[in-house]
Amino acid sequence: MKTIGKSSKKLKALLGACLVGVLCMTGCGAAAGAGSSGNDAGNGTGTGAGGSNTTVNTELSGSIQLVGSTSMEKLSNALAESFMDKYPDVEVTAEFVGSGAGIEAVTTGTADIGNSSRNLKDTEKAAGAVENVVAIDGIAVCTHKDNTVTNLTVQQLKDIYTGKVTNWSELGGKDAPIIVVGREAGSGTRGAFEELLKIENECAYANELDTTGAVMAKVGSTPGAIGYVSLDVIDDSVLALSLEGVEPTAENIKAGSYCLSRPFIMATKGEITAQNELVQAWFAYVMSDEGQEVAKKVGLIPVK
Repeated sequence: MKTIGKSSKKLKALLGACLVGVLCMTGCGAAAGAGSSGNDAGNGTGTGAGGSNTTVNTELSGSIQLVGSTSMEKLSNALAESFMDKYPDVEVTAEFVGSGAGIEAVTTGTADIGNSSRNLKDTEKAAGAVENVVAIDGIAVCTHKDNTVTNLTVQQLKDIYTGKVTNWSELGGKDAPIIVVGREAGSGTRGAFEELLKIENECAYANELDTTGAVMAKVGSTPGAIGYVSLDVIDDSVLALSLEGVEPTAENIKAGSYCLSRPFIMATKGEITAQNELVQAWFAYVMSDEGQEVAKKVGLIPVK
């Protein structure tokens, strides 16, 4: 499990205290201004990235535990860092073990929030899990950089993953076997990918890997390999394919022209209003202009 930002949070608090002391010694009025931000009464006002004012409870303290999707690691880490900057006495921890495990953790009470990169199943909802969509992500199909095929139809992609097409030459590429890489059973990315293509339980995987990073590494180092990952992790170590002539970009997902997209969900057991004050404050921040700007900065599509 990763504890996010603990040491950096203490350092920022120490530097902030030193700065206030210096301002007081030099007679500046800034110390009084800093005190008016909320430290005296426990409440203050800050400005979010979208320009709206948000109420800050500086007395808020405790811990929040997130468990789930490895695809949501970048988003979770970025939100946790910014949330802890706003609330210095709060500690956010995150464990990235897959969507299924995250939903199980929240329904059994071992986590506050279950991260899922797929829609919840009926059985998970029956166990009390509630979908809270916090961002929209695209699923990018990627290959080794030496691949000469840059575009696939949806049918061709389905044929590759179900084992009907096994050589790149069948698609106008080099005479080389296609190595089909995917995620492990229980992965939200795999669940969304197979559901969107309507190929659940039909895939012929050569490799089933347990993290997004492992898929990127395998595809990037294996000639002939093809895999799928969250759009926000795509880099120049792999070649991202177009589908039906449409590139996997946030703009194309917003326009509805790119076919592989899915929600990023932070599930709770019961409605948000039934959660403790700290978890409610987390969701208020995540859905604020500031929180949605964090999602945008890590390559996701805001839901507000």
